[in-house]
Amino acid sequence: MFSRWLYPGFLDELRTRTSLAQVAGRKVMWDMRKSNQARGDWWAPCPFHQEKSASFHVDDKKGFYYCFGCHAKGDMISFVKETENVDFMEAVEILARDAGMPMPARDPRAQEKVDRGKQLVDVMEAALRHYRMQLGTGAAAAARDYLERRGLDRKAIDRFEIGFAPDVRQGAFQALTGQGIDAKLVIEAGICAVPDGGGTPYDRFRGRIMFPIRDGRGRCIAFGGRAMDPNAKAKYYNSPETPLFDKSRSVYNLGPAREAAGKGAALILAEGYMDVIALSEAGFGGAVAPLGTAVTADQLQMLWRVAPEPIVCLDGDKAGLRAAYRVIDLAMPLLEAGKSLRFALMPEGKDPDDLIRAEGAQAMQRVLDGAMPMVDLLWRQETEGKTFDSPERRAALDKALADRVGHITDQGLRRHYEDALKDLKWQLFRRKPKAQGEWKRDWKPGGRGKGTAGVITPALPSTRSSRLVAAGEGAEDHLREAVIVAALVSTPEVFGEFESQLERLECRDTLHATILHTVLAYGHDGGDRLRAEISRTAGEGALESLLADPHVALTPPVRRPGDAEAARLCLAEELAKLQASRGLAAEIAEAEDEMQGQADEAVTWRLSQAAEARNSAGRGFGEDRAEYDTGDNGARINRAEREAFDSLLEAIRFSKPRK
Repeated sequence: MFSRWLYPGFLDELRTRTSLAQVAGRKVMWDMRKSNQARGDWWAPCPFHQEKSASFHVDDKKGFYYCFGCHAKGDMISFVKETENVDFMEAVEILARDAGMPMPARDPRAQEKVDRGKQLVDVMEAALRHYRMQLGTGAAAAARDYLERRGLDRKAIDRFEIGFAPDVRQGAFQALTGQGIDAKLVIEAGICAVPDGGGTPYDRFRGRIMFPIRDGRGRCIAFGGRAMDPNAKAKYYNSPETPLFDKSRSVYNLGPAREAAGKGAALILAEGYMDVIALSEAGFGGAVAPLGTAVTADQLQMLWRVAPEPIVCLDGDKAGLRAAYRVIDLAMPLLEAGKSLRFALMPEGKDPDDLIRAEGAQAMQRVLDGAMPMVDLLWRQETEGKTFDSPERRAALDKALADRVGHITDQGLRRHYEDALKDLKWQLFRRKPKAQGEWKRDWKPGGRGKGTAGVITPALPSTRSSRLVAAGEGAEDHLREAVIVAALVSTPEVFGEFESQLERLECRDTLHATILHTVLAYGHDGGDRLRAEISRTAGEGALESLLADPHVALTPPVRRPGDAEAARLCLAEELAKLQASRGLAAEIAEAEDEMQGQADEAVTWRLSQAAEARNSAGRGFGEDRAEYDTGDNGARINRAEREAFDSLLEAIRFSKPRK
């Protein structure tokens, strides 16, 4: 058959890179009520016969499907053959193309390579038996003491098949060749090496505790060795690349972790062998580790085939954070809906083994329970230790975040990342510096925060509609805030045109601030979702009461909800007026400070500029002002404010002493 030159190693790699659930998911609609994604257990109506019930079952862990109705069964290759009506080779080519794997050239020596691979596996198993036997000798006394100090009993040592390589030059070489194994196979398997100048082969592993590395099929493909000599050049040393072992596509403890994850355990990516063993012995059976290198894209894809959201568990020091940030950079282009990561940062100075031995499994569970979504760590990376006290720095943050999120190819997921980061930016930029440099948040929806009176509770409708409120200090600004948020809720279609201005808007009324925050987070989602979120954060009936306020209900956007042009004109005018009014108030406050001494021409000029800005905003944008006026009381407030300002300006002018 033509398939003979497709050696098993190629097909194994193809199955490693490809998930049957992904392949079948292009042809079927999964029944998510019946399926269990974490266990790799998928159900759907069968694509091979007409039915409405979900009798087609995919076991993604084993890579097989079976229909309980028509009894169709097979693996991913047979699935593609049947659904695409192609032969074996064409099915393999389709799968290889989707996995980004080039098809191997036809090799007449393919069977020879298959036989060679089996021989190398036999060599590795023989080496494992040798190392395990050596752990019981007198030369391994220090190694046994070390394992005991690390809390490993005999059962744990046997479970993880831990062995020992004595510090002799040809211990393994002589033991294996003495069993009749060809010396070339011992060298090709990576157990021994030949000096650069030629000569007698020597053992690669000497004076080390040995950890066997098995692939997903359970074959021993490599070893990792921990040096007993504290002065050794490398504390941990792994097998070299061999026909069996590619460290960028392998992880330690994959088989047992996959089985544990299938039973509901969290899949945890730890840093090393001892961390994995400590986690497993403490009840966290889904632990794996990379093999002496940074995490690779192939390893992430391998983990996602086991669980949709592995937890990356790294040290909480600077080195651990740098490693976490590298994982984020690697993962961003690979993310999809249902494929993500969470990050659990250990207490500084402790790894999982240290924490478990010192404080028990409960302490480790708390760390895992506190694992943060990847978007939160991304935000921390871009903001920690930085200040954003200028437009340029804020713009730089916007650009950095946009560049990072731009690597996400899944558009729906990218949108959710943008929304989450926008919410985090809003929270950051809504903070105010106190006198001592402490930061506080003005308000917090639905909870308590520094500088608030507690849970935000909307005022009673009778209180909000009272003219006593309108007659108070800042009444006009208060009313403008109400009109702005009401216009946004009535016609959310125009939200995107004013989004940048709204992000900088500071609502001084807690209800208005709550509604504005919700609009910024959910304005793109449409009216029904937006109103539901406002009810959740501001309280039932709060929005209805605001829209029923007579001074809000009369405005065109509220009278004509959905009229984009009316909402657009109203928002443009009210935002400009509010900005000018608050600019004027700031100038007056500063002028009052300066008037404590003698006023000068600079103060007069600055106030005149503020007055011009205020009057320009009051003239609107060419629309009939009666359309947007707030009534006679509002007009009286406008006139009173201008008269007060003019009087203050005159006082400053005449207060300057004559020369």
